[in-house]
Amino acid sequence: MRRAQGPTPYVEAQRRENFRQTANVVLRFLNKASLMARLYPALFVFLWSTGFIGAKFGIPHAEPLTFLLLRYLCVLALMLPIAWLTRAPWPADAPTVFHLAISGVLIHGVYLGGVFVSLAHGLPAGIVSLLVGLQPLLTAFFATLLLKERVRPLQWVGLALGLAGSAIVLSGRVHPAGILAGVPTAVLALLAITAGTLYQKRFCPHFDWRSGASVQFLAALIATLPVALLTEHLRVDWTGEFVFALAWLVLVLSFGAIAVLNHLIRAGSAVNVASLFYLVPPSTALIAWFAFGESFTLVQALGLAAAVTGVALVRR
Repeated sequence: MRRAQGPTPYVEAQRRENFRQTANVVLRFLNKASLMARLYPALFVFLWSTGFIGAKFGIPHAEPLTFLLLRYLCVLALMLPIAWLTRAPWPADAPTVFHLAISGVLIHGVYLGGVFVSLAHGLPAGIVSLLVGLQPLLTAFFATLLLKERVRPLQWVGLALGLAGSAIVLSGRVHPAGILAGVPTAVLALLAITAGTLYQKRFCPHFDWRSGASVQFLAALIATLPVALLTEHLRVDWTGEFVFALAWLVLVLSFGAIAVLNHLIRAGSAVNVASLFYLVPPSTALIAWFAFGESFTLVQALGLAAAVTGVALVRR
């Protein structure tokens, strides 16, 4: 009998070349995925920071909850056809729909409602940012209790440093006049975004962003509508500034920022995601400096560096 011969040198070389090419393809894909994973937090901070700019343009021309109702309607008018045309998978059971609705009411309805009402009542945007900026500390505290996430000592240092940096950036923008106006609704917004982040991470971290966001915004619309009918006149001045603000909040915030936020909540710990909110006030100040010529001093730059360092410590 003839003994079976092994692969020829040519065949062996071809196998090695095929393996090398396959490995290169996999490594390129992983590098791209790693790059996107690093870019998502920065993208979220930038997009979320523009929310106050949209509010600055829009709130003078519409009552706050009326403004939000129009925003939710526009988002649903775009999102539902997208979900249908792309055949997005919908939640498979009633409990999932319920959890998405609760998280949507907290993250969109109560949080945004509190922020917009506070701004409409005259509370400076800097104070609103600072109050909502307490979220990472609250999230870290409750995440250790409810989600059993471990917060390392270095992360607590980073959380404190991030809060201090945000406070330094906003120190020149906070004015004592009218400081009490709108504070209760700003605190309500803080509690809502904290609870919404923890709730979504605990009960519904994985869902298709097209169908899941549709459920969340519909729930926010249903929850906001009766409050708006009872407290407002549904007045809107359809100026160019208002249309621009509405379009910005719908396309950039409700589609872009919320999609990235959902991805970050799904992929990371609650504490890591919450720490990014420390960068929102400094980023908003930078955007206002670039877009509106507002001041940005050396002290504020040092505060920005402190906030960035704090977030880096939390996310290590």
